[in-house]
Amino acid sequence: MKKVLILAYDFPPYVSVGGLRPFNWYRYLKEFDIEPIVITRQWENKHGNHLDYIDASNSSKTIVEKTEYGTILRTPYTPNLANRIMLKYGNSKYKYFRKLISAYYEFSQFLFPIGPKIAIFKEAKNYLKTNKVDAIIATGDPFILFKYASKLSTDFKTPWIADYRDTWVQDKTRSSNFISKKWNSFFEKRYLRKVNTVVTVSSFIQKQLEENLKGKSFNIILNGFNPDVMAKAKDIIQEKEIFTIAFAGTIYEWHPIESFLENCYNFCQQGKEILVLFYGVNTPEKLENIIDHNFPELKQRVKIYPKIENEKLVELLAKANLFLLFNDYSILGTKIFTYLGIKRKMMLCFSDDSDAKILKENHYNLTEFESESKTLQADLINQTNSGVIVRDSDHLLEVLEELYTEFQETGQIACNSVGVENYSRKIQVEKLAELIKSI
Repeated sequence: MKKVLILAYDFPPYVSVGGLRPFNWYRYLKEFDIEPIVITRQWENKHGNHLDYIDASNSSKTIVEKTEYGTILRTPYTPNLANRIMLKYGNSKYKYFRKLISAYYEFSQFLFPIGPKIAIFKEAKNYLKTNKVDAIIATGDPFILFKYASKLSTDFKTPWIADYRDTWVQDKTRSSNFISKKWNSFFEKRYLRKVNTVVTVSSFIQKQLEENLKGKSFNIILNGFNPDVMAKAKDIIQEKEIFTIAFAGTIYEWHPIESFLENCYNFCQQGKEILVLFYGVNTPEKLENIIDHNFPELKQRVKIYPKIENEKLVELLAKANLFLLFNDYSILGTKIFTYLGIKRKMMLCFSDDSDAKILKENHYNLTEFESESKTLQADLINQTNSGVIVRDSDHLLEVLEELYTEFQETGQIACNSVGVENYSRKIQVEKLAELIKSI
């Protein structure tokens, strides 16, 4: 049986969409004759919010977990000065000073063996001194893991694979100016110079990466849903008392959240009972402010919950009658696969709404390509018959009324999806296993 060393910063129990991808590699690779060894950091989940990302681990030593699926090495985490200041004084104090410290580590970690993530490299190096593996995979971000994988590959003469869950240089939050873009571009080219192959989640991401990684070999390994978790959801009964819509994950600036809430308000004004559940949104305070100032009548109709572990989230989502999905255009994302696996009808907002187009023009920060579909979510929904594509704000009210009538008459919203099994993460892991065996 071949062995693969996986460098993954985000990994359960940390509540992160990015952590689900390497976790499912760990969970299923052994079924395809690949033994995974995951090196990650310790996550405590003490706060239930963004502070978990920067808080110190309880143990100062690496924790080793061996299971039937493989091995996990959890390295200790020590926050840098900026993070310690934030933990002590809160997010509002010493912002400029903290940004300077964080910027120092963000840049200098590519030059020197420093920074809060260096423990992953050290543990990987120690492991490889006494254990041979057949391949190394680093999944980013953080993209400093690519530096570590590149060096380990050279030192131990082991092929390595770079997994991009998102772009590096093309991401405007990371390359916010000319200097940072050039800096990131230089190191991306340098550390991927001898990479064996590049893996990413969609042809759209591949198209962007090819701008800086000309001549590299690419493979698409989709995200998907965890079949074990979804199997538990199939026996959960939909809410029967009140028409319930659920949304999980990030709300981006280009998402027409106010238009959606306005339609919910208008719907309720007609005397209709509705409940909207938001799980693990990135800006709960902003969402609460929108409701407080613009739609106070929705306070009892909208519930906002913090991030929760994926398995529990799936159980809660499965109780809803309908899933809300905002249009991400050229981005497919991971949320849609979770929705698919639970087999509840999806409602995509919007395909052709004038206000949503303005939001996209002002906030959508990714370059799109004529050769790539700009309706990836709608394409998948149509292929699997898993939902309804809402044209615009006016159409949304019509759709809500139709679905509400169905709910009143049947006590549920039917989802007659087809071909969903093709988007199981297990199938995608099988493709990854074949790739590992081929290098």
